[in-house]
Amino acid sequence: MRPRHQVCNGQVHAIRADQAFDGERFVAGGATVLIEDGTIVAVEPASYDVPGDCPVSDQRDATLLPGLVDAHVHLVADSGPLALDRVAGYTEEELDAVVTGSLERQLAAGVTSVRDLGDRDFHVVGRRDRQRTGDDGLPRIVASGPPLTTPAGHCFYLGGEVAGREQIVAAVRERVDRGVDVVKVMASGGMNTVGTDVTAPQFDLADLRLVVEESHRAGLPVTAHAHAAVAVDQALDAGVDGLEHASYFVGGGPGAPAGPMAVVASDEQLDRLAASGVAVCPTLGGFTTGLFEHGPPHVREMMRAAGVTPEQVVELRMTLLARMRAAGVRLVSGTDGGIAPPKAHGSLAEAMLELATVLPVADVLATATSGAAGVCAPDRRTGRLRAGYGADLLVVDGDLAGDLTALRRVRQVVLRGRPTAPAAQAERTSLRSRASGP
Repeated sequence: MRPRHQVCNGQVHAIRADQAFDGERFVAGGATVLIEDGTIVAVEPASYDVPGDCPVSDQRDATLLPGLVDAHVHLVADSGPLALDRVAGYTEEELDAVVTGSLERQLAAGVTSVRDLGDRDFHVVGRRDRQRTGDDGLPRIVASGPPLTTPAGHCFYLGGEVAGREQIVAAVRERVDRGVDVVKVMASGGMNTVGTDVTAPQFDLADLRLVVEESHRAGLPVTAHAHAAVAVDQALDAGVDGLEHASYFVGGGPGAPAGPMAVVASDEQLDRLAASGVAVCPTLGGFTTGLFEHGPPHVREMMRAAGVTPEQVVELRMTLLARMRAAGVRLVSGTDGGIAPPKAHGSLAEAMLELATVLPVADVLATATSGAAGVCAPDRRTGRLRAGYGADLLVVDGDLAGDLTALRRVRQVVLRGRPTAPAAQAERTSLRSRASGP
């Protein structure tokens, strides 16, 4: 750690709070964080005597923590009904406005980095590139480009359809050439794409292994969307680095429940998942009965035919997560942000509150700070209150250690060392959404 500042050089400023979480654990007595040129240069006790000429933002009755990282978003989706279905019809100008609004909503909620896993035609990759050459004052983007999927497979309309070795190799090479940060592959069908099967794999094992091998050869990690239990096992066989959802859905026999109504994971499967060290993003946030009561018609019909209630679906999911936690599965927080009103951009606090039903508070906070940062951007120094790390910070009203709902009460966001005005951003986004309609 850099020596304590005895004088202020005019470029250093500080932020102090009575309570603090450093990305891994709560800091007894709070903390004072000194910032210079967008970087944390020292982390001191809250009682630290900051030099008199150094500006201090003194945050009483609040908790200071690293800015949050949402590990699974769709920036091209506007958080409205059937948001993903409408993406294919946007002009480039409309798409850019949606991405800007999505990022503003995330920032207003204390999110300072996002991992985009559902781009259309590399639009978000282009936005990320522009962001790296000129600071736009919005959360940092980690981008996958369009997810690889089978012809007419889950999210095929985003531009990532592939079939056979030649197309898979070409698609991975295109992502390498465009400089994506991660390759996403749809290992199973998805609930938002009619005609795909959430209980079955989309690729055979050889093709999925080819995706992983080609990506790893270029130094890129692979994360797999996998609802089906068979697809989760297959993704682990292929050597993926991450799993999205990991729902362990199975197909039922004649008259038997399937999909969200049939979650089957043996202890052996969960032990294997834990031993692999693969990070699982369960994409909570808005994962309530309302998500299914007002979900896509084909999902509601599936539930009706199986005679299963939304309450039962939610209970199945949370029971699985409790078993994952008990097995030692590595979890990170993400929301699937943007795909529907219950999963609007900026709902990471809700995902964390849902996860808190199966994890201790400090562990929940780590899934959205140091844990998510380690998965989404391991080469970037973010997600911790630590000297040498980027000064992406969040201040919330109250004591998070005793009340995790304080995550909903954002007081201040510091992005790359500069305070932002999240409340104003949220209002601008809300006004723009009301003006444009659903």
